[in-house]
Amino acid sequence: MNTQFIFVTGGVVSSLGKGITAASIARLLKNRGLKVSMQKFDPYINVDPGTMSPYQHGEVFVTEDGAETDLDIGHYERFIDEALNKYANITTGKVYQKVINRERRGDYLGATVQVIPHITDVIKETLHKAAKTSGADVIITEIGGTVGDIESLPFLEAIRQCRNDFSPQNTFYVHTTLVPYLEGAGELKTKPTQHSVKELRSLGIQPDMIVLRTTHAITTSMKEKIAQFCDIDYDAVIEAPDETNIYEAVNTLHKQSVDARISKHFSLSLPPADMHEWSELISKVNTRKGSVTIGIIGKYTALKDAYLSINEALEHGGYAHGSHVKIKAIDAETIDGDAAASRQLSDCDGILIPGGFGSRGSEGKIAAITHARTHNIPFLGICFGMHLATVEFARNVCHLENANSIEIDKDTPHPVITLLDEQQNITWKGGTMRLGSYTCELGDDSLVKHIYNTDTINERHRHRYEFNNHYRETLFRNGMRISGVHEPKNLVEIIELYDHPFFVGVQFHPEFKSRPNRAHPLFSAFIRAAIKKAS
Repeated sequence: MNTQFIFVTGGVVSSLGKGITAASIARLLKNRGLKVSMQKFDPYINVDPGTMSPYQHGEVFVTEDGAETDLDIGHYERFIDEALNKYANITTGKVYQKVINRERRGDYLGATVQVIPHITDVIKETLHKAAKTSGADVIITEIGGTVGDIESLPFLEAIRQCRNDFSPQNTFYVHTTLVPYLEGAGELKTKPTQHSVKELRSLGIQPDMIVLRTTHAITTSMKEKIAQFCDIDYDAVIEAPDETNIYEAVNTLHKQSVDARISKHFSLSLPPADMHEWSELISKVNTRKGSVTIGIIGKYTALKDAYLSINEALEHGGYAHGSHVKIKAIDAETIDGDAAASRQLSDCDGILIPGGFGSRGSEGKIAAITHARTHNIPFLGICFGMHLATVEFARNVCHLENANSIEIDKDTPHPVITLLDEQQNITWKGGTMRLGSYTCELGDDSLVKHIYNTDTINERHRHRYEFNNHYRETLFRNGMRISGVHEPKNLVEIIELYDHPFFVGVQFHPEFKSRPNRAHPLFSAFIRAAIKKAS
């Protein structure tokens, strides 16, 4: 195996931005001409985040092959502009499930099953599979959690073993820590970093690079102290200050020769990093003028990470048109009718209803959709948002009284959104939805065909409920166009309205494929329509 491996760990506290650090390193190596792929090892016992509340874990990011993964996988894809697969996110639950299944089959031939070697061997298998399926020159793996957590120990032991398995020349350890600033003392403190590295070394891992997260500038003497106490080269102590734009992190690490140091460790003779495209992106971000306000009406608005990819995709749309995007997050439960919708959405240049599950807040979302439709405000409905746009149109335009989705009201007289036959008898929640990439044929002369400028698209899905084809003709006669269909199963993928400047609902999740340097066509068009509305 010719693949080389970089492992990124974290210490002191969680939420340090290990994923951004890992993704920034990956982008730099890609800019030097390497094929790069990424992974995250998550220590929680859930098999995947698919059954977890967004308030517990943020959004669930879906890969092309239908894996429900940690939101950091979205960061990885946006930074390196590569589609990742199911081996990009490995949890304790997946690892133990695989080991237990093997034990039940008798694969271990009567041996006592233990963390070492059985659990650690399966963890290392995922490294090999990620390398094989991606064909990458370098795999960058982030270890979730914080050094010292009990849950992370098997993963840390596995990557410790990798130095012997793959050789020191083919492995590189990056440790990210916090250097806190004490207001009372008026100074930064390096002691937490020293203790964090000490804890890591006690597990048999000596970092090759330390990345310091900080709100204040790190002095030369501080870097020298950390280098001395942590037994690391001075030049391998890297400063990572807070960034107003996360994509600046790539340039920050490049200026400190992070990619050059890693290339030297791996004995790679590479051309200088081509930063042209990335510098153009940063320039676009920093030279935006004007702004539009986009209202996101959801039920998890108290946590930004619940709609992380949507927020990022909206920003990307702003980059494409040189505009700032102000996101106004509105709790759907606070919209208790048309008057409340008009009041709360009066300053919005565009309205977006994101994906979601369950009845809570659904009537507030429907009121917001009515406001968008009747006031000619650009509207984008994603997954559940598309379902509710269909319900709103059926009720208020087609006069189908009490029309609804059976997810919300199983006894509705007009189930315009229903459950596929193949989903009828499913009782298990995890991994049983329609997941991953599906084709969609776009209708001639439709708005979306003009937006995508192609006949067929591939988009990622995560849902159980579908548009009910029995109501297709009724909705069409009243002005709703079915502009995208998954033809193999005749499933409605996209709806739009004839007499509206921009009213689009999609069954899939376009936000997962948006990139900072290449906004998704739907988000780019949505922001363009919002700018036109605001002007």
